[in-house]
Parts: sequence; structure tokens; C-alpha cells
Amino acid sequence: MRRSIVVLHRVVGLTMALFLVVAGLTGSLLVWYEEIDAAVNPGWLRIVPPSDGQAPLDPLQLRAAVLEHYPQASIHYLTLHGRADRAAVFWLQASDGKPLAVDTVFVDRYTGKLLGARHHGEIGEGIHNLAPFLYELHRSLALGKTGKLLLGIVALLWTIDCFAGAWLTFPAPARRPANAGWRNWLRRWGPAWKLRWQAGSYKRHYDLHRAGGLWPWALLFVFAWSSVAFNLPEVYTPVMNSLFDHQAEPRTLAPRLPRAQPQPGLAWPAALARARQLMAAESRTRGFIVHEESSLRYDPRSASFHYRVRSQLDVNEKRGNTTVVFDANDGRQLGVFLPTGAAGGDTVSTWLLTLHLAHLWGMPYRLAATAIGMIVAMLSVTGIYLWWKKRRARRMRASKPS
Repeated sequence: MRRSIVVLHRVVGLTMALFLVVAGLTGSLLVWYEEIDAAVNPGWLRIVPPSDGQAPLDPLQLRAAVLEHYPQASIHYLTLHGRADRAAVFWLQASDGKPLAVDTVFVDRYTGKLLGARHHGEIGEGIHNLAPFLYELHRSLALGKTGKLLLGIVALLWTIDCFAGAWLTFPAPARRPANAGWRNWLRRWGPAWKLRWQAGSYKRHYDLHRAGGLWPWALLFVFAWSSVAFNLPEVYTPVMNSLFDHQAEPRTLAPRLPRAQPQPGLAWPAALARARQLMAAESRTRGFIVHEESSLRYDPRSASFHYRVRSQLDVNEKRGNTTVVFDANDGRQLGVFLPTGAAGGDTVSTWLLTLHLAHLWGMPYRLAATAIGMIVAMLSVTGIYLWWKKRRARRMRASKPS
């Protein structure tokens, strides 16, 4: 059996090595997405709050200013909270079916002035798109749906390989009865956790590969399985549904229409007021505290609004996922989604995805997530090196005269 798992680990590892190098290194950078984007585009993202304490303009007012500048576009997503020293960001959708020259617009939240615009991820437009390009490279190799599916398959293989790799670090079964028992087994497993820095190159790389995979194993599994959730929900969802109970997902709370409704029946100010009313009622009924608003999104496919806040039920420190869904024409509530506490599967998924995004525990965990990305790349590189050295040694032995 051990031989079969060795072969599985080797074949799977070599298959996904280059993909994981790209995913690991880009993931390490994306932990600092906002900082990178602001450093590359300071004139677009950085703003100076007025010294007189002036409050930022209402997000709906900023939305209206953007639509006035881009009358051929629609805006279905409205961010309701942001840093005082960062520009407000709006994402445009084509309202007439024709492609837009830009799809992301940056606005001074105090004056309404348009600061810049770009087409998300198009690195051909220049350095302005560096951070979005890194995101697309990490998410889909910048290959759209095909790349996303490919990385989803890699993530599934990585999840399986997490267990195969860990199993291979276990000591072989004791041949003598005197060597049996948990204490002795743990003693023999101990070397797998150590690094022999003074050893030769091969042993040093071997220890880096083995111990480097053991120490952060739990987080490696979290990143592997959450990557399946992001890129291959066709696998993740059935597996999680078989293990845990779940609420209905927000996107399923409103049935899809035979034909999309381009604009909501409710005006956006009325929709936001209705959203706040519904969330306040849910907060009172279910006994949770709302910390801040996150977003209001219109879905033309189901003619529904999705209103999100960050509440005490959220573990994500940057944006909330406590959601109320209501009809975009008559304001009728269609459902609610709570990120934790309502269903075990949703609580587990919330933690998995938030850990993947590094949106909790502040700077210490962001540094840890950065390190994990580099470790993923290191494990792939050392795995290739070990395979190459063994292959070279086998060829040299085979070439020697008998």
C-alpha cells in the first residue's frame, strides 16, 4: 500500500507543481492586494479626508455621479462602507449589451470627483492593472472559466494529496512487538518534524519537503479545500451537504426569471431603506448586533436585492455576509442567510473561506497566510527537485555496466 501512495503522491505532486507555484506566490501577494493596488495607483485609490471633519457623500449620490459620467452603463453593486482614506469603487455593467471600455471606476468619496478607471485584470492596459491581474492569475490563471476549472481540479488533487503526503511521513509498522505502542510510534515519527540543516543538499531538501508540509498541515488543508469551494463548487457543495446541514444560499432564495429584468422596480434609495428595515427586524428577532453595512446588490436574473451587513455572526473583519434577500419590485422579503450559528455547514464554510482570504485576526494572520503561500511554492519546488535527483540516480545506476 505504501508503494501505491508514494506513486500517487509523486504523480499528483508533479502534475500540480507548477500550478501550485503560481497559486502560492500570487496568493502571498494577494494578502496585500489593497496595499499593492494603492501603491501602484495612489492617485486613484488614496484620498485625504477633509480637515474640517466633513462626512463622505452618500454612496447613492456617488453612484448617481458615476452613472451620469457613464450613461451607457449600469451599476448593480453598491458598496456601503469603506476606509476614510480610500476612494469609493464602482463596478460597471453594460446596459445595452455592448462591451464597456472600462468596468471599474474610482471616486473621491468626499467630492464625487472621478479619479480613474480601468478594465479589471487587463494587464495590457499597463501597470494600473497589476493587482487585478495578480488576482485573475491566482483565481483562473487569467484564462477565464477554463482556467478556473483547471485550478479547481488542481485544488481537488491538492486536497487528496494533503492526506497522502501526511500518511507518507508516518513511520513504517514496527516489525517487533516490543517496538509497538503509541509512545514508540510517536518517537519514531519525531524525525519527520525536524530539519537537518547540516546534512547534504538532498537530505536538506527532503526535510524541507517533509517537515515543511507537516508543521502547517492544517492550514495547507484549509487552503486546499477552500480552493475547491471557490473553483469547483460542483464537488465541494455535494461533499459538504453530505456532512453538514445548510441554509439555502442567498442566490437560490429568489427564483430565476425566464428573462432578466435590467432594472429594479424599486428605486435604489427606496430599496436601501427597505433593506435596512428588514435587517433591523431580523436583528431584533434573531438577537444579533449589526456592526456596519457592507453592500446592496441588485440581481437582474431574479429581480431581487441582496443586502449584506457585517454582524456579530460574521468572522470576516473586512466585509460581512449576513444577508437579507428581498423582491426588487415590491420589497417582499424572500429569505435571510446567516454566516454562522444557523447551520453547521455554513459555519464551517464561512471559517474556511475567511481563512483563505486572510480577512480575520489582523496582521499576525495576514503574515501567516503570506508564509503559507510561499510554503506551498517551496513544497512544489522541493518535490520537483527530489524527483529529479532520484530519477537521475536511477538512470546513472542503469547506465553502469553489470
